[in-house]
Amino acid sequence: MDQLKDKLVSSYMVLENELNNPDWAAISGIRQDALHFFEENGFPTKRDEEWKYTNLKPVLKHDYKVLPKADEGVTFADVSRYFLNDADTYRLVFINGIYSSWLSKTTHQGYDICTFSSALKRYKEQIETHFGQYAPKHEAMVSLNTAFAKDGAYVHVPANTVVNKPIEMVFFTTGSGSEVMTQPRNLIIVGENAQVQIIERHRSLTENAVLTNVVTEMVAAKSSIIHYYKVQNDHNEASLIDTTIVNQQGQSNVTMGTFSFGGKLVRNNLSFLLKGEYSESHMDGITIIGEGQHVDHHTLVDHQMPNCFSRELYKGIFDGNAHGVFNGKVIVREDAQKTNAFQQNNNVLLSDKAAIDTKPQLEIFADDVKCSHGCTVGQLDEDALFYLRSRGIPVKESKALLMYAFSADALNYVHIPELKSRLNYIMGTKLGVDLDFAL
Repeated sequence: MDQLKDKLVSSYMVLENELNNPDWAAISGIRQDALHFFEENGFPTKRDEEWKYTNLKPVLKHDYKVLPKADEGVTFADVSRYFLNDADTYRLVFINGIYSSWLSKTTHQGYDICTFSSALKRYKEQIETHFGQYAPKHEAMVSLNTAFAKDGAYVHVPANTVVNKPIEMVFFTTGSGSEVMTQPRNLIIVGENAQVQIIERHRSLTENAVLTNVVTEMVAAKSSIIHYYKVQNDHNEASLIDTTIVNQQGQSNVTMGTFSFGGKLVRNNLSFLLKGEYSESHMDGITIIGEGQHVDHHTLVDHQMPNCFSRELYKGIFDGNAHGVFNGKVIVREDAQKTNAFQQNNNVLLSDKAAIDTKPQLEIFADDVKCSHGCTVGQLDEDALFYLRSRGIPVKESKALLMYAFSADALNYVHIPELKSRLNYIMGTKLGVDLDFAL
């Protein structure tokens, strides 16, 4: 860990020289402050309360290339299966953290779907207003990303505008013989009474160790509607640390679906800041992982104003020696009267070696609220399995049907039909059956 930290700090000098131009001047001070924090504090360890169930040491032992170059050898045939090809979408594609124009479909007609680096040139005021304002400044992985981010997605939807098709943000990592670390930075601004649907995906195209440390800051203005979906289905040498912060204003409605099906280590830090009255936050998660995989969902819902609603439902299925973590915190501030908050985490362990650490939390400082939370950990219902077997359904399909039924309600808020079909297919693949009979 110390070796990688020293490498990153020394590499910053190269990055600083690379970015020494007027376009980046607006955030140069924020970058330097972030680097100083990371240099003083280093990577989080299990001694930190927020990381006590997730050990980064196995991930940080690699000699990552921290300033990778774009891979010009990637073809459309190499990556097309990771796109939502059966739907018409806008598309922002990055390879090793660097924008790929020929794989992307962007626009400035009516709204801006482009890169963070180009937005620095065209929309400097927006960047100065929002960059680094919502992500926690005193969190090591966020500070590291702030210091090193070179590019990422920029989406700006003006007031009273509906984006006419979904936006795909796809981040590929390559590395012939190299272990690669990338740090994308995304900024999404949705204006008053505007609507957008976004899909985010990270995928490694190499079997080498890969670490992606991504930060997304999102602004949901008054009465805006955002549907945001994260699809995490990578191979066993790819790790992802994903931090997303949603700043919600009055009467905004944000749905976040996180679907984690693969990767060596996945850590999702998801924070909703409800800063306007009558805001709604919806969080759904499905985790299906197996041997040697680790997924940690770390969520925060901060109710700061009255009459807001939040709903959180996470389902987990763990096989082999997989390890799951759910650490969800709901805070209801003193002024947040009439809050309605629901939080639930349900898990199924398919083997004696699988484990789940679940910690739902409520911190309530108001006295007129409706709040509930809970968690369950168990195994498949033997009576239900016997019933299906007695109807002639084979054992494998019976188990898959029960597991699908257990987790499928977390798909209810997926509003893109083509994405829902893709998720059903991935879930069937993970469960080892064709689930068409169950749908």
